[in-house]
Amino acid sequence: MRKKRTLLPGLVVSVAVAAPATAGAQQRPNIILFMVDDMGWQDTSVPFWTQRTPLNDTYETPNMERLASEGMLFSQAYAAPISSPSRCSLMTGANAARHRVTNWTLQRDETTDLDDAEVSTPDWNWNGISQVPGIGHTFVARSFVDILRANGYHTIHVGKAHWGAFDTPGERPEHFGFEVNIAGHAAGGPATYLSEQNYGHDANGKPTSPMHIPGLQKYWQTGTFLTEALTQECLAALDKAKQYAQPFYLYMSHYAVHIPIDRDMRYYPKYRDKGLSEKEAAYASLVEGMDHSLGEILDWLDRNDEARRTIVIFMSDNGGYATGSYYRDEPLYTQNAPLRSGKGSLLEGGIREPMIVRWPGVVESGSRCDRYVMIEDFYPTLLEMGGVRQYKVPQQVDGRSFMPLLQQTGDPSRGRALIWNYPNVWGNTGPGISLNCAIRLGSWKLIYNYKTGEKELYNVDQDISEEHNLAADHPEKVRQLSRRLGRELRRMNAQRPTFKATGKPCPWPDE
Repeated sequence: MRKKRTLLPGLVVSVAVAAPATAGAQQRPNIILFMVDDMGWQDTSVPFWTQRTPLNDTYETPNMERLASEGMLFSQAYAAPISSPSRCSLMTGANAARHRVTNWTLQRDETTDLDDAEVSTPDWNWNGISQVPGIGHTFVARSFVDILRANGYHTIHVGKAHWGAFDTPGERPEHFGFEVNIAGHAAGGPATYLSEQNYGHDANGKPTSPMHIPGLQKYWQTGTFLTEALTQECLAALDKAKQYAQPFYLYMSHYAVHIPIDRDMRYYPKYRDKGLSEKEAAYASLVEGMDHSLGEILDWLDRNDEARRTIVIFMSDNGGYATGSYYRDEPLYTQNAPLRSGKGSLLEGGIREPMIVRWPGVVESGSRCDRYVMIEDFYPTLLEMGGVRQYKVPQQVDGRSFMPLLQQTGDPSRGRALIWNYPNVWGNTGPGISLNCAIRLGSWKLIYNYKTGEKELYNVDQDISEEHNLAADHPEKVRQLSRRLGRELRRMNAQRPTFKATGKPCPWPDE
C-alpha cells in the first residue's frame, strides 16, 4: 500500500510504493524509455487523434505502429514546451514551476532568454538540476535512475541528456545514477548528424560547436548517420547488460529529430519521390531513422528472449518544431495539425506528445488511453514498475503514477489540474510562445500571458485546434481556473517576470 504523506520542499522523505504483482525479486522487468527530441504529435504514421490525417499518411513509422499494436497508446500525454524543463521534470518528478528550470540550459551561469523591451525574465535555474548542492541557480533532487540503480538495476544512458549546464554536476548522466553513458552531456542538440563532419569535431578531434557529440570517434568518416551510431552503441550496451544477473533500465534518448535537419540518406530519396520538398524529405528521413532505431531495439528484445520481461515506453520531450523563427528565414518543414502552434508554445502543438507503453502481460495490446498524463508522472511510475518499495528524496514529487491507467484499474487524472509555467522569452515567434502560464482541468484549458494579462480559454475536448477562445463566453470558468492556477503557482513557489518600467512583478493570473 502507498503511505499517505505530506511533502515539503527540501524535506527528506521515505515513500513506500506497492510493487506490481509481476515485479518479484527475480521477476522485476527491464525498462526502456525511448525518448525522441522535438517530435510532434503528428510526426508519425500512428494516428494519436480520433482519425487519420494527411500527416499520418506522409510519415512511415512501422515500428511505432508495431509498438502501438502491442501496447497502450496515450492520446493526451503532456510535457513542457521546451526540452530542459521536460527532461528535468522527468528526472526529478517535480513540475517545472517548482524546479524552475523553465527554459533550455547550456552554459554555466548564463541565461538563454532573449531580451524583451517591457519585461525582465526571472532568475530561473539556468544551471539545471543536480543531485548535490553547491551550485547557484540549480534545483537539487535525487533522480529516479539513482534509486533504480541503488535497488539493483543496471542503468544505461544513450544520447541526449540536457539536464544541466556545462561545468556543473548536472552535465553528466553519471552524476544521476547512470552506470553507462554513451554520448550524453550538457548540449541540447547535435551540431550535425553527419559522420563526414565528425559529429561536430574538426580533423584534429577538437569540438567545433558546444553541440558536438562526444565519444563516437569510431564512427567518424564512416558514413554512419548519428541516429544509427547511437543505436549500434545501444545494442552493444544491451549485449553487455544481458550478461549481468540484474534487470536493466535503458534511457534511449535520441538527438533526432532536433535541428539541424540533415538528410538520412537511407530514407531521404523515398520522401523526395513522394513529392516532399528537400527540407520536408530530410525531416521525414530523420523521423523514419528514429523509428528504425526503435525497431532494432525491439528486434534485440525478441532475439534475446527479453521481450516478455521488458517494458518499452515511447515519448517525446516537447511539441514539433512548427513555429516561426527569429534567426532562420526558411519555410517550416513540419506541422502539428490539427494541433495549433508548436515547440515553445503552451497551445497543444507545443506540449502534447506521442506516447506508447508496451508491457506484456500487464498492458492490454492495442489499447488506448484518452486520460491525460504529465511528464513528471514518469518518476513515480517507473519506480513502481521497478518494484521499488522505499526511497528517500530531498524534493517534492509532483508526479502521479499512471499505473492505474496501464492496468485499467483507476483514473489518477480525475479532478487533477495540470500546470505549466513558462515565464521566459524563447527565440521563436508564434501563438502561445513565451511569458505564459497555463492550466488544464478536465476538458478546460486556460492560458495566461504575464506581460499582457490576456487570458485564453479553450474546451480542448471539443476544440482540439484551440481556434475558439471562449473566455468572453465563460467568465466564471475563467475566474475559477485563474484562481486555481494562481494558487498552484504560488504553492510551488513559481517565478514570474517583472515589468521594467516599474520594477514590479507581473500579476498572477488571479490578481
